[in-house]
Amino acid sequence: MLYDPTEHRIRSFVTRAGRLSTGQARALEAFGPQFLVEYRKEQFDFHAPFGRTAPLILEIGFGMGGTTAHIAKVMPDKDFIGVEVHTPGVGSLLKLIGEEGITNLRLIQHDAVEVLNNMIAGGSLAGVHIFFPDPWHKARHNKRRLIQPDFVKLLCSKLQAGGYLHCATDWEDYAVQMLEVLGAEPQLKNTADGYAPQPAYRPLTKFENRGIKLGHGVWDLVFEKK
Repeated sequence: MLYDPTEHRIRSFVTRAGRLSTGQARALEAFGPQFLVEYRKEQFDFHAPFGRTAPLILEIGFGMGGTTAHIAKVMPDKDFIGVEVHTPGVGSLLKLIGEEGITNLRLIQHDAVEVLNNMIAGGSLAGVHIFFPDPWHKARHNKRRLIQPDFVKLLCSKLQAGGYLHCATDWEDYAVQMLEVLGAEPQLKNTADGYAPQPAYRPLTKFENRGIKLGHGVWDLVFEKK
């Protein structure tokens, strides 16, 4: 199971059986044993798989993994934990890990909320990335959005002092909600006056490039734990 069905709460994702490409299936078989961390209901030492003690960055919902792979390569002094529920995305990122020889990245295929609650120690993260989470754009579905006050408090409990939370979205009303929720959390301070400039480490995706050409906006928010 990708989540505990006995844990009754509104989820920000819907599990779907995506079609695996041949390359993704091969990557799961070849690289899964080394780069996948099995979900468990107990605290885990995330430094152990890397064989070093480096700043830990958690990415929630990495999609097909292109951005995650890029960031891990340009920040070799940091270690990355990517959490995603959808198998094709996990296979896609494992394929990139293998092709590009990325060593500072490990993946967990499970519900990020349960990973945070059960596996990640308090004050252990140097940063959290949440890029283009599902906007649940219909008003009746807004309650499913990931960025909510209780979830932000949970993230803060796992961030070390001075650690950062970087969110990005291409839905303006979600950007407004993110700014309100993050701005209302007393443990966080905004690193910008409102929305942040896009940090150099986050590449433009092909969807962003297409959206920008069509005149769509993209909003980055970078907050720091006090």
